[in-house]
Amino acid sequence: MNYKPTLIFRSLFVLGALAIALPIALAQTAAPTVAVSTIYVKAGHLFDATSDNLRDNMVLVIEGERIAKVAPAAQVPIPAGATVVDLSQAWVLPGLIDCHTHLEARADHYNPIWGVRETPFMGGFNGVVNANKTLQAGYTSVRDVGSQPFFAVDLRRAIDEGQFPGPRVVASGPAISITGGHGDMNSFAPGVENMMYPAERDYALADGPEQVRHVVREQIKYGVDVIKVMATGGVLSLGDKPGSEQLTYEEMKMAVDEAHRAGRKVAAHAHGTQGIKDAVRAGVDSIEHGSLIDAEGIEMMKAHGTYLVADIYNDDYILGKAIEFGLPKENVDKEKMVGRLQRENFSKAVAAGVKIAFGTDAGVYPHGDNAKQFHYMVKFGMTPAGAIHAATSSAADLIDRAQDVGTLAAGKYADLIAVTANPLEHVEVLEHVSFVMKGGKVYKDELGAAKP
Repeated sequence: MNYKPTLIFRSLFVLGALAIALPIALAQTAAPTVAVSTIYVKAGHLFDATSDNLRDNMVLVIEGERIAKVAPAAQVPIPAGATVVDLSQAWVLPGLIDCHTHLEARADHYNPIWGVRETPFMGGFNGVVNANKTLQAGYTSVRDVGSQPFFAVDLRRAIDEGQFPGPRVVASGPAISITGGHGDMNSFAPGVENMMYPAERDYALADGPEQVRHVVREQIKYGVDVIKVMATGGVLSLGDKPGSEQLTYEEMKMAVDEAHRAGRKVAAHAHGTQGIKDAVRAGVDSIEHGSLIDAEGIEMMKAHGTYLVADIYNDDYILGKAIEFGLPKENVDKEKMVGRLQRENFSKAVAAGVKIAFGTDAGVYPHGDNAKQFHYMVKFGMTPAGAIHAATSSAADLIDRAQDVGTLAAGKYADLIAVTANPLEHVEVLEHVSFVMKGGKVYKDELGAAKP
């Protein structure tokens, strides 16, 4: 009967020994403290995206990956010997954000026969090259909204691990569509399409709300940040019509409910009028393309706070260079039908006060040319400041990263770019970015601003 006090004593002894030994062991095995480097960035003209205005003669104090302070130069004494990035003759902005990209895609491969000629590995090689081109163009964050199964998830991880340079990636899985819809391998014999993309079909096609629930849950299981659904037909697909609704309201509502429950947003590819309205009613967070939206749809988007992500530049490329690369006539005819209307309806949405986020469909045109869209956003109704907000603060809100990117303020990542002229006067200057910093690291410096 004496064993209980003995066990209690021994237990107390062991706990006491651990209490003494554990802090010592942790102190001996803890990694050595790494000093955080401090960089002072002199900004001659700063557009921090917290307002529509420039602020002159500012200094950003960067500690490690993040901004510690943004203040007038007179309030920030720079110590002798400090690391200084001199952008005092430049216009400094937050790193840009493109909310609609396809980083594995190439703009010279339009014909679906390429799916037979290439293995999925080619998409990986493309992604490494395209990620760097995108970063060099000043885009420090992107949302990849459709690629082979979980390519974007792996790309995000590889970039974050520092294996190669690229933007911060908000990753979707394959876009969820219906059998025979936009995104399916239409017009091929059954044996060919099953040989080409069996896995993609498993993770991307769903017929009925319960199948949608399963696919959304599987995509979340494999690490996606955002869910992409195909509400209507598309342009760069065979056998469907851009204006036709594909996923039903009930299917989209299921996708939204499952995604939001898991803390993910939903982007809806939607050209057609009714598909846009059903997607908004289902609660999606953004309408991609929005080509055939009507007045009722515009009012619904405004009332629900739904973002419009309209790729109004690439019409030029699709009806020009893409034809040389073998774009089928069916796709050319569909683009001719929707391209002009998309731009006109974008203008109506801007005038009505719909929230706009910058997204270009990069991969349909060459990666790195993303900023060519700014010209069209201004031409069709936005101010230069509004267009820049669409690619900075508004885009960060849409992709759910506003706590980290989109503005230049204390606590945010030190993601910034610089150009050599005033983008509020000539927004086209953003087509050639001269300086790129991401997370406090300089990736491009044509100005010699970061001299040792």
